[in-house]
Amino acid sequence: MTLESKNPVLDFSNVNLLRNDQPVLHDINLTASEHRIGIIGANGSGKSSFARLLNGLLTPTEGRAKVLGFDLADAVKDVRRNVGFVFQNPDNQIVYPIVSEDIELGLKGLNVPKDQRKAKVEEILARFGLLHLKDRSVHMLSGGEKQMIALSSVLVMQPQMIVFDEPTTLLDLRNRNAIASTIMALEQYVVLVTHDLELLSDFDRVLVFDEGRIAADDTPKAAISWYKKKMAV
Repeated sequence: MTLESKNPVLDFSNVNLLRNDQPVLHDINLTASEHRIGIIGANGSGKSSFARLLNGLLTPTEGRAKVLGFDLADAVKDVRRNVGFVFQNPDNQIVYPIVSEDIELGLKGLNVPKDQRKAKVEEILARFGLLHLKDRSVHMLSGGEKQMIALSSVLVMQPQMIVFDEPTTLLDLRNRNAIASTIMALEQYVVLVTHDLELLSDFDRVLVFDEGRIAADDTPKAAISWYKKKMAV
């Protein structure tokens, strides 16, 4: 996949968001085209709500938001088709009881022929050395394996961007490192919400959310330094 876009990857103008009639995002203005963008902030700062805007799980209450050139006001289906989302807990994402069936699910929605679906499933599992899990029950998988299956079910759809919402929080160190290496090797645009600050050291840009606003926007080193000072207060 070649990362090319005539438009900014993210283009937000005066975006506000209410959830349950409560304001969670205020005056978000952002233009970004970087390959890997990190999102950090305290719990309740609005970072996860922002992440859910990026693939249309939420839509702005006010303002304009474009992702990959698609406007969330009238092209939510295009956004969802081109932006994959990996949740913190893979159990919230995995639907079918058998690994291959779960990865195949999205391809059915695209009306991909059955033989091609099977081939694509095997291809993505082989890519991550997981082909031996093809017929395994998802309930028998480790946390790290589940997270890789959740990611595989997104990647098989060939999105242009993948949004991760704290994907390493529930993992042990070995699986955390495996997921981190996988994320860094992805060709797709990546937006990563995390409390694991070390994950962002080689990212291109980091946004710090505070009380529903982008409080800092800089290189990983500078943004993380700002955040640490903020948290020390």
